[in-house]
Amino acid sequence: MTPPAAAAQSPFNPATDRVGRVLCFAAHPDDIDFGAAGTIAAWTAAGVQVSYCIMTDGDAGGFDPAHRAEIISLRAAEQRRAAEMVGVTDIYYLHERDGYLEPTHEVMKGVVKLIREIRPDVVLAMHPERNWNRLQKSHPDHLAVGEAVTRAVYPAVENPFAYPELAAAGLEAYKLPWLWLYAGPEERENHFVDVTDHVPAKLDAIHVHVSQHPDVKAMEAAVRSGMTVNARRAGMAEGRSAEAFHVVAVNGPATIAGF
Repeated sequence: MTPPAAAAQSPFNPATDRVGRVLCFAAHPDDIDFGAAGTIAAWTAAGVQVSYCIMTDGDAGGFDPAHRAEIISLRAAEQRRAAEMVGVTDIYYLHERDGYLEPTHEVMKGVVKLIREIRPDVVLAMHPERNWNRLQKSHPDHLAVGEAVTRAVYPAVENPFAYPELAAAGLEAYKLPWLWLYAGPEERENHFVDVTDHVPAKLDAIHVHVSQHPDVKAMEAAVRSGMTVNARRAGMAEGRSAEAFHVVAVNGPATIAGF
């Protein structure tokens, strides 16, 4: 089956574009697992070093009033176990308040700092544009992640005079090759990853977040259905599963400084 035009528009070629390190940004514990755990499992299985940065502690999540005092530590433990299931042990937190995240310069500087430290080939983040077809994908914190990371990626990460205190601490400017965005509008998605072999790991990771899913059966059905739809959109064979991204080339052979 021939892939539709949307799938052919991705600037990223898995056969030629190297991925050795990936840094993933999310608003809350469990966001990454829903959006990209299958792709992450495929990366780590191939030897890619993947790190997570969760911007809030997820302190407004959950459904049980009895767990309010321990929700932060509970969700951190859930995220740690979920990450391990897809081969990730490197997790950072910005400790912003759940529901109050904004793309401030303090947040952006934290993003720039991590990117300059890790110097990844791919930064993966939530999409800054609202999805009107499924508003639940577009929690305000999700949009804030996308906006903060996109602003940080260009120009701050590669500008040696942005946040000069970082350069003074030895964190030199860095030209990021790729920005991958997830949980955005379907019309923006231009890259599909076949995650069929990693669906069990993805679902296992999502199931770890028990504090967030009162209807586990419905949640799993929705996740499976979404991956099946993505695979069809990409023109993959029937029975395959895929995750979808909006891939943006930030710096490449054709990039000229400043524009």
